[in-house]
This record gives sequence, C-alpha cells and structure tokens, in this order.
Amino acid sequence: MEKQIIEIARSARKASRKTAILSTDKKNMALEEIRKSLQKNYKKIQDENLKDISEAEKRGLSSAMIDRLTLSDKVMDAMIAGIDEVILLDDPVGSIGPIKKRPNGLEVGRMNIPIGVIGMIYESRPNVTIDAAVLCLKAGNAVILRGGTEAFHSNQVLAMAISEGLEKAGLDKNCVQIIPFREREAVNFLLKQEGLIDLLIPRGGEGLIRFVTENSSVPVLKHYKGVCHVYIDKFADLSMGADIAFNSKVQRPGVCNAMETLLVHKDVSEKFLPLIGKMYKDAGVEIRGCVKTCKILKDAVHADPSDFGKEFLDLIAAVKVVDTFHEAVEHISLNNSGHTESIVTKDYSRARRFLREVDSSVVLVNASTRFNDGNQLGLGAEIGISTDKLHAYGPMGIEELTTRKFIVFGDGQIRS
Repeated sequence: MEKQIIEIARSARKASRKTAILSTDKKNMALEEIRKSLQKNYKKIQDENLKDISEAEKRGLSSAMIDRLTLSDKVMDAMIAGIDEVILLDDPVGSIGPIKKRPNGLEVGRMNIPIGVIGMIYESRPNVTIDAAVLCLKAGNAVILRGGTEAFHSNQVLAMAISEGLEKAGLDKNCVQIIPFREREAVNFLLKQEGLIDLLIPRGGEGLIRFVTENSSVPVLKHYKGVCHVYIDKFADLSMGADIAFNSKVQRPGVCNAMETLLVHKDVSEKFLPLIGKMYKDAGVEIRGCVKTCKILKDAVHADPSDFGKEFLDLIAAVKVVDTFHEAVEHISLNNSGHTESIVTKDYSRARRFLREVDSSVVLVNASTRFNDGNQLGLGAEIGISTDKLHAYGPMGIEELTTRKFIVFGDGQIRS
C-alpha cells in the first residue's frame, strides 16, 4: 500500500505541472465534462451511495452522520449545479496585483499561482469529493482525495465519473485521484508525502483533524470544530431573534455552522426565553441552561460548565443569560472555536462593536450562523472552512486554493 500511495503522490505532482498552465477555457471544458459524467451516472452514483447508507445503518452511525452521507436528489442536483457556478467564477491563476515601482526603477508585483498538490482527508459527505475536485482543478492544482470508509462506495463511483470527464477533456486523469484503500494506514502514508504534497486539508470531526495535524510532515490547514454562538442583545427585535436562533440550531443541527450556544441579554430574557423555549420544545431541542435560564424555563436542564464550548452536532442548545454586552463578548472569546458568531440587535454601534471585537472567521449581524458557507457567501463551492489564520480564514473557495509569488520587471538593474 505504501508504494501505491507514493506512486499516487508522484503522479499527482507530475500532473500538477500540466494543470498549472492550463488555460481557463480548457479547465472549464474539463469541468463541463465532469458535470456531464455525473449526470450520465446519476442513478449509478445513488445506487452505490445506498450501499454506504445500508452499511452505516448496520454499524449504528448517528442520524447526523447518515444525513451527511446521503446523496439525495437534492444533494446530487446541488452538487452538479455547483460545478456550473465554479465554471462561472473568475480564474485567479495568473492575475497580478498592483505593480509598484522601486526607487531603482524595478517594478514589483505579485502573481496568483496554484498551490500545487493538495491532499484532502475528509469524513462522510461524498459531495466533498466533487467540490474539492472542481475547485482544485479550476485553481490549477492537482488533488488527492481520501474520503471516509463510510463513503467508500460513493467516492469510488464519483472517482470513476471524474476520470471519465477528465479523459474526455484530454486532461491527465492523475490531476484528480481518490485513494482506493479503506485501511487507515493509507492516511498515515499520505501524511508523510512531504515534497510531493504541498498542503493537506482535513475536513471532519475534531478527532480526525487533530490526528492529521499531530502526525503530518506536510503543512495542514485546520478547522477543529464549530462552536457557534448567537447573542440576543437587549436592543434586538425579539421575533427576528427567535427566527435566527431557531434556524441556526434546528435547520441542520449536525453541521459545523449550526449554533451551539445561545446568549441572551438579561433585559430581554423574561420575554425572549419563553418564546424561543416553546419553538425549541416543539422541534425537540433539549435546552441546557444556566441558573437564570432554568428559573425562566422550567423544562430546561441545568447546564454543566462544559456544555458551554461544546459542539453538540445535535438538537441540543446551551443557553446562558448575560448581564452585559461585554459579558457576551467575553463568553464568546473564552468558548468559541473561531468559526461563526452572530448578534441580533437594532443598535448600529453595538453591531459595529461586535463585528470588531469578536474574533471568528465569519461574524454576522441579524443573520443565521448557517450562512457561513462558501456557496452562500458567493465563493461558489467551498473546499472547507478554515479556523486557522494561515493562510486562509473562513470558507475556502477558489482564491484560497492559490498562493502568490513575486514578479519583478527590470531594465538591466544590478545590485551594488
């Protein structure tokens, strides 16, 4: 297996040199062929996906995990439509920033270039296979994909569809490869391909990401977990706040941009908590509240201190009443994961303070945390959400899959 992983990495490195110099038209043509191949193999892909779902159910995987695993018609159609969105994106490769003239006459600028070979290690979500493939390709990179064992059948048939599209477009099919092994040792070998792989992007649970980070000799772009907060300010529109807090928690509780902790200013807690409490109860949400919350909501469970800062990925919400705006910001600073935070308020100055003082990859005013998503923020498909600040912060789209090199124009200058 190790020899095969090394060969995959070597062939990806070789393919990356070809992919890096492809024209935009050629890359878009390849993406169109991949889309056609997905449409042609639509039923076959779903049939293979059903095998994964059946195995997952037998293994007793959670409903949230099975939800992420399922390639429903809605997910398939969105995955295919996402390719069209990537085709329409501007190609960042070769773009040059402002040119500045130095006192000696040298003209200095920076050019966007592909990163090279990207390794993706991810759990569940076989749609990530397509998102990662098309984004990396449009940005001129080669990519090696290693999905979770729970999505093995889905990923293998998606790999077949991608290869079919690449070959029809006349591209080197090694620019997108999927590791064909279920064994975990495959990941260990992939992590050691320094010099062949330029960047690793793990996407999944905190355990997977920490394992990759601790064992890799290749640079890793991280996103440990999504502990997202919604803060209902004392100047909030409470009806709007209830809708936002409900959507943030309930729409898809098993994803990283779902709200985990709700903070409520004491001045509105007597009115707001019964309102959201009923909505949560009707939706089957368990509320784990602070002492003040439990006095207002008799059905709430007393929260353990560890519940604040926990990623539940389930219909569970930690709820805390705060005395001041400053306390809300401090609580977020101590317990967040750098993912997504939202304030609901009609006060412009407090909204501006929240945007400035809260450190997360996406900070929102009067909107659901569920909008921290590359597609929703206008990036097209995303390859993941980085809570690291090097070299990207937040949803990673096509721009974040490039780096920049200096370019210098001279007229015979020599250094004295």
